[in-house]
Amino acid sequence: MKKIDKFILSSFLGPFVLTFLVVVFILLTQHMLKYFDDIIGKDLGWATLGTLLFYFSIFMTPVALPLAILLSSLITFGNLGEYFELTAIKSLGISLTRTLAPIFVVVLLLTGFAFLANNYLVPKAALEAYSLLYDIKQKKPALDLKEGAFYSGIPDISIKVNDRLPDGKSLMGVLIYDHRGIAGNKKVIMADSGKMYTIMNNQYLKLELFNGFEYAEGGNAEKGLSNGQDQDLRKTQFKKMQVVFDLSSFNMNNTDKKFFQGNRIMRNVNELEFDMDSLSQQILGHELEIYNTQNQLFNYHLKKDTLKLPEALEVFKVKKDSLQKAKFTNGSQTVNPEKPFYTPKNFIVSVKTKSFSDSLFRAPAAAIEATSALSRARLVKSQLLNFNSQIKEIDSQFKIHQTQWNKIFSNSLACIVMFLIGAPLGAIIKRGGLGIPVLISILFFIVFYVLGILGEKWGNRGVMPVSAGVWMADFILLGIGFIFLRQARQDVRLFEADFYLVIWDKIKIWLEKKKLMKVNAENGL
Repeated sequence: MKKIDKFILSSFLGPFVLTFLVVVFILLTQHMLKYFDDIIGKDLGWATLGTLLFYFSIFMTPVALPLAILLSSLITFGNLGEYFELTAIKSLGISLTRTLAPIFVVVLLLTGFAFLANNYLVPKAALEAYSLLYDIKQKKPALDLKEGAFYSGIPDISIKVNDRLPDGKSLMGVLIYDHRGIAGNKKVIMADSGKMYTIMNNQYLKLELFNGFEYAEGGNAEKGLSNGQDQDLRKTQFKKMQVVFDLSSFNMNNTDKKFFQGNRIMRNVNELEFDMDSLSQQILGHELEIYNTQNQLFNYHLKKDTLKLPEALEVFKVKKDSLQKAKFTNGSQTVNPEKPFYTPKNFIVSVKTKSFSDSLFRAPAAAIEATSALSRARLVKSQLLNFNSQIKEIDSQFKIHQTQWNKIFSNSLACIVMFLIGAPLGAIIKRGGLGIPVLISILFFIVFYVLGILGEKWGNRGVMPVSAGVWMADFILLGIGFIFLRQARQDVRLFEADFYLVIWDKIKIWLEKKKLMKVNAENGL
C-alpha cells in the first residue's frame, strides 16, 4: 500500500467511525421515542434497558451505514479540497478516480458487511428486540402509591393513603378495599398508620398496619354471599395487622419467540424465499379452485366448455395431483380416465337422456326454477368474490415479503451509491467540517428515504413492479452519483453561479438556433 493510500484511508476511517456512532445514536433515540410511554414507569433494570438498546442499535445498522458513508466521504474529500491537499495529489498526476480507489475498496467491504448484517444480524436482533418490547408492554407499571388517590394496580385491591413519609415506607391514613373473591366492597381495612415494603425478591408486598379496624360484610365474607338473606357485619379492631399481596403480575414474562418469527423483518433471504414460495402456491391453489368451480356450480351452462388452464396452473395441477398421469385398471384392461370405456347400454341411456333433456330445455321455466337459478347465481358470485378477496390478501402478503427480500440487497448496495455521491461532491464543494457536509448529507438522505418509501408503496399497490419500486431510490441516486463523479473529474464547480450562467447561456443559444431554424423553414429557406 502506498503512502498516499494510507493517508486517504486514515482521513476517511476516523470520520466514518465517529459519524457511524453519531448516526446510530440519533436514529436509536428517534426510534425509542415511539416507545417511551411503554417503557417509562415500568421499573425496568439497567440490564433489560441495555439489552433492548443493544438490539435496536443493531436493527438501526442498515440505515446508519449508508448515511455514515455519505457523511464521512463528504467530510474527507471536503477537507482534502479545502486544504488544497486534493490539488497537490492531482499535481502529482494522480487522477481523482485513483484517489477514490482505496476508500472504494473499504466501501465494498462495508457493503459485504451490510449484506451479512441485513441477512443475519438484523432479523435476529429484530426478533429479540420486539419480543422483549412486547414483554415490557405487557408488564404492569411499578408500584406507585400517590397521596390522596386510590391505587388499583394490584389485581382486586384498591389502596389509598393520606400521607407518605419521606422514608418511602411509612404511611399515614391507610384505606384498603379487598375484592379478592368477593362481589362488591364487602371487606374494608382502615388503619391510622403503617409500613410498606416488598419481600422475597420483590415477589410480594407486605403491609404492617397499626391501630385500625377491619370490616367484613356477610356470613361468609370471603365468598361474598349476596343471596338476599340477612347478612352479618363483622368489625374487628387491631393494634397491629400484617397484610401480604401477590406482586407476580408486576413481573415481566418471557413470551415464546416463535409467535414473532413470522414477521417479514425477522426473516433472512432464504426464509423469505420459502415464505414467498408458500404464498405463491396458495395463490395458484385458489386460482385452480376457481377453474374447478366450473364443473361444480355450472350444471348446464359451460358444462362442456373447453376452457384451457393457463400454463402456470397446468404445471401446478400436474405437480399437485400425482394421479393425473395414472391409469385405472378395469379387470385386465387398462382404461385412461380421460377416455372412459362405454358399453352399448350406456350409449342407449345417454341417447334417451339427451332426448329427455332437449324436451326439458324447451319447456317454460317455472317460478321455483327461476328462484333456484337466481340463488345459484348469487352463490356463484359470492364464492368468486370470496376467492378474489383471498387471492388479493395473499398477493398483498407476497408483495410485502418480496419488498423485504429486495430491501436486504438494496440497503446493502446503498453504501456504494452514497459513496459515489459523497466523495465526488466533497471534491467539488471543497468544504470540510460538520457544516455544509451535514446539510448536504441530510438532504440526500431525505431524498433517498422519500424515494424508498414512495417506491415501496407503489410496488405494494401494484403501480409498478415491486423490485423496481424498492430499487428506484438506488438507481436514481446512482445516476446522480455518476454525474457528480464526471463533474468532479473535470473539476467543475457546481455551487458557483458562473457554472449555471454558462449553462443558461448555452440553453439560450440553443433555443435561438431552434427558433431561427423554424422561421427559415416557414419561409422556405
